[in-house]
Amino acid sequence: MSASHRYCVIMCGGIGSRFWPYSRTDKPKQFIDFFGTGRSLLQMSYDRILPLVPAENILVVTNERYVDLVREQLPEVSPEQILAEPDRRNTAPCIAWAAYHIAAKDPEASMIVTPSDHLITREPLFEECVLRGFEFVESNDALLTLGIEPTRPETGYGYIQIGREIEPGLLKVKTFTEKPDREIAQVFVDSGEFFWNAGIFLWTAKTIKNALHKYVSDLAGEFDKGIGVFGTPMEQEFIKTHFPACPSISIDFAVMEKADNVYVECAGFGWNDLGTWGSLYDNSPKNLAANVTQKCNVIAYNSSGNIFMAPDNKLVVVSGLKDFIVADAADVLLICPKDEEQKIRQMVNDVQQRFDDKFL
Repeated sequence: MSASHRYCVIMCGGIGSRFWPYSRTDKPKQFIDFFGTGRSLLQMSYDRILPLVPAENILVVTNERYVDLVREQLPEVSPEQILAEPDRRNTAPCIAWAAYHIAAKDPEASMIVTPSDHLITREPLFEECVLRGFEFVESNDALLTLGIEPTRPETGYGYIQIGREIEPGLLKVKTFTEKPDREIAQVFVDSGEFFWNAGIFLWTAKTIKNALHKYVSDLAGEFDKGIGVFGTPMEQEFIKTHFPACPSISIDFAVMEKADNVYVECAGFGWNDLGTWGSLYDNSPKNLAANVTQKCNVIAYNSSGNIFMAPDNKLVVVSGLKDFIVADAADVLLICPKDEEQKIRQMVNDVQQRFDDKFL
């Protein structure tokens, strides 16, 4: 199929609560330049997909409150390429809207769906993997996900159990498992049968629409009410009315765990879901004491394995600190052991209960 029929959907609506207090409601993590490269995670995601999909075929799906941020960071993207969600309804409604929008424009379309906040360090391998994935879904009635060989028993990722090999590197999916506890994650890693779910998908617009009708008919039915509206000036008004009525459900639960035409392409392109302080620590340069310093000055005595982030030029002085997150966001200071970072979401909930949205 011609590359002109290939589209990309960048999902950019999350609030990144596990990266609090730097990821905030008014500027979530995908809009932050964590590595000092001059490019945010969203901009890096856009740059990564440009060699694979025509620029005019890249869509960004975001919450309506972030439209101005998207325009500011991606000025080359036209307003028509930004789909503004009036409400947060998880990934299935987001993907459904994009599929209906794209199918109205190009019934022969194939599409890659990717988050806006991942880190990929081996981009040439990523490009090879995506091109091969496009070829596969354009030739087969297939829902394809990218799987990453696990390097540790990570409890923050979903897992894919692989089945029979269809062709080298492409396998049938047996099961999906969402975020297991550490003991089960260790069993998965030891078995060699499980891959991390990268949350990157490829399919044709027709295939995903058929799957939505089959496995989550109430969601598909809501979008079916807009047949004839997608791709017209009336689309946004339709979305404002009907999008909030969609069930809040992830694409994994809605479709991928139920469908019988799900495949995985096993990839090794240096992927990391940059979802936590620990993952930022793992992917950042470290000094001789294995400390990571982001955007600040640090004097550390008898301290190792920490990550420090503070406003530019602020001086942080510590002594006797080991394996901690120290994140100073001016109005909030977070000090938390790295091995307890999964509690940050609960901390955010507690802060909201006590202070409403003041510190969020």
